[in-house]
Amino acid sequence: MVDFLRSTSLFTATITAGLIAGLFYAYSCSVLPGLARADDRTFVEGMRGINIAIINGWFFLSFIGTMVLMVVAAVLHFPEGSRAPLPWIIAAAVIYLLTSFVVTGVLNVPLNNQLEAAAASGTDFAAIRAQFEAPWLRWNLVRALGCTAAFGCLIRAVAV
Repeated sequence: MVDFLRSTSLFTATITAGLIAGLFYAYSCSVLPGLARADDRTFVEGMRGINIAIINGWFFLSFIGTMVLMVVAAVLHFPEGSRAPLPWIIAAAVIYLLTSFVVTGVLNVPLNNQLEAAAASGTDFAAIRAQFEAPWLRWNLVRALGCTAAFGCLIRAVAV
């Protein structure tokens, strides 16, 4: 039973990490370049709509669940005789924690909140966009690269 839980937690963490990496990747290569082609008002309103839509149970289940599953997988792989994938799981968890939770919570979410506050109280969409777009794009790219690295570490853990 422990072997089943060990492999299931690692496999599921790998899948959900891939989903989150794919989400940030999709933002970087399609959503944001698409919005970049829009006028300032459309860009700001589009990002506001996306920021509201992403707050849903499916996103939180995979976003938070990935971290939980990695911790469970690490704990289950800690006993002697099953530690081979452990360094890769720990590396994935640290990278994921830093690039998903920390970057999102400390950088992207505050930018989203600033965008919302500015858009709710003003109509200078060019100024709102100028303060938001470049830093948000940069930090989303960090999230995409970090989550992809974490996903790669988990793939390696599965292979070991």
